[in-house]
Amino acid sequence: MGIENGSFEYFMSKLEEAKTHFERALDCKHTEFDDLYPYMIEHPQFFWYKRYVAWSELLTIVKLCTELGYEWEQQFSASQAEYIKKRVMSSKVLDFWFETNDSKEHVS
Repeated sequence: MGIENGSFEYFMSKLEEAKTHFERALDCKHTEFDDLYPYMIEHPQFFWYKRYVAWSELLTIVKLCTELGYEWEQQFSASQAEYIKKRVMSSKVLDFWFETNDSKEHVS
């Protein structure tokens, strides 16, 4: 049971990291992806690609949690969980992930 509980905690921490990474990418904030590809900052498509990479990472962690039987939905709002279940990073996800469309900073 100790290993199983440790695995759950591990995956929940990875899920939180993936969520934060995606939210930082949405807000066009620095992520480790910027360090890997610093030359891409000069290209307009960079932010779209950065968001795609972060979204893919989030979906991968959610898929693993689902396969292992770990509840992941409680880490997200109901609408965010629905976006994830649909798996498509649409303009709706980009516009309404934070559930408001104001100009506040979302991730510290």
